[in-house]
Amino acid sequence: MHAIPRRLLLVLSLFAVTPAHADWLHREEAIMGTRIYVELWDDNRIHGEAAIDAVMENMHRIDELMSHYKPESQLSQINMHAAVEPVRVDRELFDLIRTSIHFSQITEGAFDITYASVGYLYDYPRHVHPSDAEIKAALPGVNYRNLVLDADHDTVKFAREGMRIDLGGIAKGYACDQGVEILKRFGVEHAMVMAGGDTRLLGDRRGRPWMVGIRHPDNKNKVVLSMPLADVGISTSGDYERYFDEGGVRYHHIIDPKTGRSPTGVRSVTIIGPTATDTEGWSKGVFIKGPVEGIRLIEQYPQMDAVVVDRAGKVWYSKGLAPPSH
Repeated sequence: MHAIPRRLLLVLSLFAVTPAHADWLHREEAIMGTRIYVELWDDNRIHGEAAIDAVMENMHRIDELMSHYKPESQLSQINMHAAVEPVRVDRELFDLIRTSIHFSQITEGAFDITYASVGYLYDYPRHVHPSDAEIKAALPGVNYRNLVLDADHDTVKFAREGMRIDLGGIAKGYACDQGVEILKRFGVEHAMVMAGGDTRLLGDRRGRPWMVGIRHPDNKNKVVLSMPLADVGISTSGDYERYFDEGGVRYHHIIDPKTGRSPTGVRSVTIIGPTATDTEGWSKGVFIKGPVEGIRLIEQYPQMDAVVVDRAGKVWYSKGLAPPSH
C-alpha cells in the first residue's frame, strides 16, 4: 500500500471540516392533514437539514398526540371516555386545552373547541351535512364551560354527555410555534414554519422582510394584498379551505358554536400577532364574529391585527393595518 502524500492529507482534512455551502433550505411534507412547509437559512446544509428533520419529527409527534382522526391519540381518548370519567393526558395537551378556553373567553365564545360536538356530523369530502334536527340535538354539547380541567392531575372531564373536542383550530399554530422554538435551539435565526393556513416567521429574510400574501377567496393564484412581515405569527381562515356547495349554500369547516352552522358573512380572516397559536385562535373567533364585531374585539388587543374579506369582497382592516386615508 502506498502512503498518502502529506500535502494531500492536509487538503483532505481541510475539506472534511469545511461547512457545506450556505443557502436557503426548504422542505414540504403532508402531516396533521395539511401541508407542512419549513424554510430556513443555515451556513451548513447538513446542520440545516437536521434542524428541518427535528421540526418535521415534532410535527408528527403533535399529530400523534392531538389528532382526532387517530383513535389512539390522547385527544381521541378524551372524546371516547371523558363523559364518563376524567381522562389523564400529557401536560402539553392539557395546557393547550387550557389555552383554548382562554381564547373562548376573550372571543366571547366565538372560538370553542367543543364545536366538534356538532362539527363531527359534517363530512366535507362526501358532501354530508347534518339536518336541522341533528344540529338541534347535538348543539347542547357545544359549550367550553362544560370542560372540567384538573391541573393537579392533568385530567380532562366533560360535564355532560354528547361532547367532543377538536384542536384543529389551534394545534397547527401551536405546532408552528414549537417548530420555531426547535429552530432557535439549533441556532437558526431566519426561518418560516407553515402548517396549512398558519405560519410563524423567525426573524426576517436576511435583511429583507418576508412577503406574505393573502389569497383571493375565489382564486388561489390571486392575492388580495401582500404584507412585509418579520418575526410574527400569521394565520388565515377561509371558507375555501374545506367546504362543499349545495343548494346555493356553502358548508365549510368553520362552525359557529352558537348555531352549529357555517357563518356566511365572511370569506376569509387573516390575523397577525406575536405567535401562531395566538393568530390561529383569533382567526376562527373573528371569522365567526364577523367584520364589525370581530375587528372591534381584536382592536382591544394592541399586539394583534386583522384583515377581513367579507361576503361582498370588501376588505376590512384593524387600525394597525388600515391604509392611510387620502
